[in-house]
Amino acid sequence: VHLVESGGGLVQPGGSLRLSCAASGFTFSRYGMNWYRQAPGKERELVASISSVGISTTYKNSVKGRFTISRDNAKNTVYLQMNSLKPEDTAVYYCNAQRASVAYWGQGTQVTVSS
Repeated sequence: VHLVESGGGLVQPGGSLRLSCAASGFTFSRYGMNWYRQAPGKERELVASISSVGISTTYKNSVKGRFTISRDNAKNTVYLQMNSLKPEDTAVYYCNAQRASVAYWGQGTQVTVSS
């Protein structure tokens, strides 16, 4: 099983980034997908979720209206479009696949929002 995140980097406040997570080794379309993040000295927190077929999405309150999660089951990939980024969005972002008690994690990608 592999989950490989990409798209992180350094961006100025107000800027945008699009994270991608490419999955392999399991039946991607049967898993709900999530993006988590962890800032230095803080616990990992759930940012956004999308159901297995992409119909249902949920967001952490602080990112609602700025972040959009989506998935392409034909490409086994989940995305996180992040707009209007703020310094407090700075964190390592992790991709997670979840189905019942089974969970897979990616290695994370750093997002830094700074002028």
